Amino acid sequence: MPEVISNTSPLLYLYRIGALAWLPKLFNEVWIPKAVAIELAEGRRRGYDVPSPRDYSWIQIVDPKSPPSEWLALELGPGEVAAISLALENPNRIVLLDDALARRIAQAAGLNVWGTLRFLLEAKSEGLTESIEPLVDHLGDTGMWLSESVRNRILALAGENTGHKSR
Repeated sequence: MPEVISNTSPLLYLYRIGALAWLPKLFNEVWIPKAVAIELAEGRRRGYDVPSPRDYSWIQIVDPKSPPSEWLALELGPGEVAAISLALENPNRIVLLDDALARRIAQAAGLNVWGTLRFLLEAKSEGLTESIEPLVDHLGDTGMWLSESVRNRILALAGENTGHKSR
């Protein structure tokens, strides 16, 4: 099984759709940088329903040794910078990112990037769920913006393309 480094949003979305516990079923190790744990703690402090890494024994907090300083000028959050930096130091790991700019930067750096939707496709292919359509639709309810074309493409890849939303 592969190993993964996650940014904040995939953890948040998987938690909110009830799929966070699938991470250790697909990955040997799940790392998050301290900046991600801080972002989650800030969300809880503000009253949002977010996961607490300490509630999951399989989540390890690992910081990059040296984040690239030039990235601090980019429009990335601290969690994204730390996750990408950690992935650059550990290039055999998959990095979970949902933000489009962060994904482009990580892909340009040659990293293996997955988003929440790719994770759901992999979870289905590993038999963790029979259908991702309700999960994909629930992502929209939890704050992830998905165009109809992206939704339909993901469902087609999962062999579930119904051609319309089931809401």
